[in-house]
Amino acid sequence: MTITASRYHDFSCGHRVHGHENKCAQLHGHNYRVTFTLGRDNEQLDAIGRVLDFGIINTKLCQWLEKHWDHKFLAWRDDPLMSALVCALDGPEENTTQTQREAMTMMRDSIVWLPFNPTAENMAAFLLEWVGPDALHNTGAILLSVRIEETRKCSADASLS
Repeated sequence: MTITASRYHDFSCGHRVHGHENKCAQLHGHNYRVTFTLGRDNEQLDAIGRVLDFGIINTKLCQWLEKHWDHKFLAWRDDPLMSALVCALDGPEENTTQTQREAMTMMRDSIVWLPFNPTAENMAAFLLEWVGPDALHNTGAILLSVRIEETRKCSADASLS
């Protein structure tokens, strides 16, 4: 028998999918729902019968999303259009107003540069392969799968099995 525990978390962010053939190539955003499903690394529940306390799942995984991706703009570091956009915003300092400088700073601080094109599939794989193992280190739990819902109709899954 396999026992798992799942917790979902909702957050909002923007992205652009480089190379997309339709409107997702434009700057846009989603209200995402991410579901984390965990198991035990030794398949034995903890001393009181849990995979991992739901509050710890929140602290370790959901709050990672809040800190790193919520209300940010996810951009692939190899996307030439995003790079050009940021360069265009960094106009000559001497010709900008204080408000323009503040807007440029806000834009720079809002972009999260990713090592992958920010599709739901790549985001799920990143959370599964990189964030989960680091966040859950020494908890006895492992992240088995991640589901990312961009909309109520569209989702992507990444799993270890």
